Amino acid sequence: MDAVDLVDSVGWTRSSALTWSRLAPNPGPMTLDGTNSYIISAPGFAGVVVVDPGPVDEPHLRALAGRGMVELVLITHWHRDHTAGSRRFRDLTGAPVRALAAAYCLGGQPLQPGERITAAGVRIEVIATPGHTADSVCFWLPDDGPTGSVLTGDTILGRGSTVIDYPDGRLGAYLRSLETLERMGPARLLPAHGPVLPDLAAASGAYLAHRNERLVQVRAALEQLGPQASAAGVAAVVYADTPVEVRAAAELSVAAQLEFLRGGSTAVRGARADDVK
Repeated sequence: MDAVDLVDSVGWTRSSALTWSRLAPNPGPMTLDGTNSYIISAPGFAGVVVVDPGPVDEPHLRALAGRGMVELVLITHWHRDHTAGSRRFRDLTGAPVRALAAAYCLGGQPLQPGERITAAGVRIEVIATPGHTADSVCFWLPDDGPTGSVLTGDTILGRGSTVIDYPDGRLGAYLRSLETLERMGPARLLPAHGPVLPDLAAASGAYLAHRNERLVQVRAALEQLGPQASAAGVAAVVYADTPVEVRAAAELSVAAQLEFLRGGSTAVRGARADDVK
């Protein structure tokens, strides 16, 4: 087992040299095992930064609050499995909550793309990664181990692929975000759902390839069904094996793919739903 992939007796996982994660008790078709909430702190520092407090679950929020003096709360994007507990968590800790979207900030200013934050003894850089949602961001910790780490929210998951929450999320923006993350190299990937992955560049490249394959499949479905086929009709062909409980999410991604293609875009290279993660 990797030295930082250790689970203690009370539900905390050592996810990297500078982070611990705790799984919220909200498993489901769209959240996988649940939402990973993260604690960031440098050795010897009493303060912590919390990323995505998760749902309104009192034991989970109290466990996060009990890890140290919470200096700051950061939000990767607006979906409720990441943000619903923010207000209660602020009541517990008094810490400001910062997100890219002002509506999800509490006592703090909106994040700015490229902003550099130092808190709990750790350097944190805000990387704008729109696509899954318009306000999605990742957090880069350049000093976290030999390659650094990136908290990716739902932009890249530890298992499977994420939905494009169209029309808030857009495929063109998402592809550019994946390319941005791929260029960052082999950082440790800390996702909001699923296990930690060792190589951000490899995961980003795999996601780009997957999106390219889906675009090929959507084009083929349009040739079969006609150019004006609906997202539901295309999803029934392209995502025929998708379980019924996530079919609505598949239709959102197809809608994003159709907009992308009908706007004249080609393949990846050379080429508001509250329950959606």
